Amino acid sequence: MQAEQVEIAQFLVEHPPFDTLESEALNELAMQIEVAYFRAQTDILHLGQDISDLYIIRSGSVEISRRNGELYNRLATGGIFGQMGLLMNRKVRFPARALEDTLTYCINVNTFNEYCDKYETFADFFEVDGNVRLHQAIVEQADSNDLTTAKVKSLLHRDVVTVTTLTPIKDVAFLMTQESVSSVLVTDIEKQISDDPEEDDGQVVGIITDRDIRTKVVAQGLTYDTPAKEVMTSSLVLLDSNAYVFEAVLAMLRDNLHHLPVVHKKRPIGVISLSDILRYESQSSLLLVRGILAQQSVDDLVHYARQLPNVFVRMVNEDANSHMIGTAMAVIGRTFKQRLLALAEEKFGEPPVPYCFIALGSMARDEQLIVTDQDNALILDNSFDEALHDEYFQNLSDFVCDGLAKCGYTYCDGEIMASFKKWRMTRTQWKEKFASWMAEPKPQALLNSSIFFDLDGVWGKLKWADELKTLVAKESKVNKRFLANLAANARNRTPPLGFFNGFVLEHNGQHKRSMNLKRRGTAPLSDVVRVHALAVGSRKQNSFERLEDIIEANLLPKGKAQDLRDAFEYIATVRIRHQAWQIEQGEAPDNDLDPHLLSPFEQSNLKEAFAILEKAQSFLKFSYSAHSGVK
Repeated sequence: MQAEQVEIAQFLVEHPPFDTLESEALNELAMQIEVAYFRAQTDILHLGQDISDLYIIRSGSVEISRRNGELYNRLATGGIFGQMGLLMNRKVRFPARALEDTLTYCINVNTFNEYCDKYETFADFFEVDGNVRLHQAIVEQADSNDLTTAKVKSLLHRDVVTVTTLTPIKDVAFLMTQESVSSVLVTDIEKQISDDPEEDDGQVVGIITDRDIRTKVVAQGLTYDTPAKEVMTSSLVLLDSNAYVFEAVLAMLRDNLHHLPVVHKKRPIGVISLSDILRYESQSSLLLVRGILAQQSVDDLVHYARQLPNVFVRMVNEDANSHMIGTAMAVIGRTFKQRLLALAEEKFGEPPVPYCFIALGSMARDEQLIVTDQDNALILDNSFDEALHDEYFQNLSDFVCDGLAKCGYTYCDGEIMASFKKWRMTRTQWKEKFASWMAEPKPQALLNSSIFFDLDGVWGKLKWADELKTLVAKESKVNKRFLANLAANARNRTPPLGFFNGFVLEHNGQHKRSMNLKRRGTAPLSDVVRVHALAVGSRKQNSFERLEDIIEANLLPKGKAQDLRDAFEYIATVRIRHQAWQIEQGEAPDNDLDPHLLSPFEQSNLKEAFAILEKAQSFLKFSYSAHSGVK
């Protein structure tokens, strides 16, 4: 190589994703790079123009804008731009302008695609971007192309490609080549579909991707006659055809997936990939990067977590609704837990028995915000022996809980954490504990129910968490006494409204002349919704999704469930904007708001939302009894 190309290679190796390339690949890339120079205050890329290069900033700085001209980002040396245009129909998505005299390295689209095809880590970087970023625009005028209103079935433009469990892998590979697809679904048409739509995954039993063939067949030296069932990935996440595009993205990010099977009435109709979504033409986009999973130590995670306030504020300023923000922040929180658990297993070795680490409360409900503590527990295999195994799980739990605290997820004041021995139980013990809480709904049992009945598996044997959800859904629906007591408990935290419809504020202490929007608003609303959801046997966790099941069951008078949805959204939005404003002012965010900071219009709407909560709590009192259940 010439001296200039050596210098290019030396520069690239210092910046991701080029630092993941082997020397030979890096040097070959350096020889294909072209150099471009842009004077200060000149445009580099215009919205909608054709784009054929990826740009890496060698020196100088570049300003990236949104479609409407608002500032999106500023990039300096090592910054990369143009990738979204290359991935989405080769049209510029984000205009770029040189802030000062700028030198860039340019990689043409053919070389870019070649490296994406050859090097998985290189491709992953550009498919999900390089920083934790959630870019979402939810506005009332959103058109049918918005990620939040479009259904996943709109992304399916070809018939589903399937094989049977006994199809030889050579035929699978031939079919994938013939059909030009990167994955096929494995089905069992003889499998009976359960009457309970949440009991199984229907006739889809697995998926085989290009990567499976490389890593499980070629690399392992399996014969080409190996049946599909021995190669397929059987732990599937399926998405209904009526789900929204943003739900597909969140599912992929949450479970680290690149392919997502789509089903209609439990039968497969197609597969969508992350690249399908990135290519999808829309006015807004949702990007969440798995940068957390790339961190190599607790210290790295702590440093990385410092970005969370900015991520939160960005979502708020882009008008994302509370459902989207709560889900996104919960996804991030789960990812921190997953990475800490992986680091814990690296430190302490393989677990002596299988386990499931579960998240509780707002994280499980996908309603987490920037101010949150940690609620978690462990489900252990029934073979767990305290004398032999407890030391390992104590060490693992302490490592994770301490790591979460360092990353900003404070310790739970109520000690609902896996680091406390009483919240590490076997599968059988947990089922007995849940059953006892429902059988004897005493005050402490009801308090535990309101926390533990919102649960989600984060790591390990995730289906064990689903078993507990199923138990709760089936048993609580028919236990009228439990529902009546739970309903009574849900009336304990009242909204901050006085007799004359004025706000009731704190009179003393640090938060004098304020009201807690979580303790007196969103939390009691979640409690109300949980009671109704359990009454109809819903297995959903998120309050908005529970309300959908409640509406479908016709449990409430017409319009009341929609009122609850609107009240929850408004109170949550006020809470979210308050926290974002505090962050921008350099203050520590909290849930305590002085309502006089709101406009008269906002105060009026907030009072109306609290009034809906108040009426909903009264409805609980007269609608549930130990003898008749729901009236």
